[in-house]
Amino acid sequence: MSADDTRSEYSKEYYNHGQLKSEGWLKDNLKSGYWKYYYENGVIAYQGHFRKGQKEDYWYFYHTDGILKKEGHYNKGIAVNWWIYYDSKGHIIHKCQLEEGVKNGYCLKYANQKLTSAEKYSKGQKINEWYTFSSFKRDNKLSDLK
Repeated sequence: MSADDTRSEYSKEYYNHGQLKSEGWLKDNLKSGYWKYYYENGVIAYQGHFRKGQKEDYWYFYHTDGILKKEGHYNKGIAVNWWIYYDSKGHIIHKCQLEEGVKNGYCLKYANQKLTSAEKYSKGQKINEWYTFSSFKRDNKLSDLK
């Protein structure tokens, strides 16, 4: 076997009572590619991609009843970019920009499926909040929400 050869295998882990706990690919004994994790009741808990054992790209997390709880990006195992958070009925409650796993940028808050306010964070600390679109536009550029 040359140094460039790698070993890949499909792996499954089970809870003590036999229910599937997780499944996905291992490459050189590190999680790689797409993985799914399950609650003990068999409902999917979260799913996404690994690269060299670290969460990477886009991930989805679910409530114990299977309704989406949150979704967002990882880079080398750290939450980054925009994340979307949902209530127990699957409605968006807020969207936040993350850097190094903490709020850094904007958070948009929702109630009854309507935007209610925007907040701005710097390294996890809230530095401002707006309750009207006109006040937000006065202080910010809409292109900052990308």
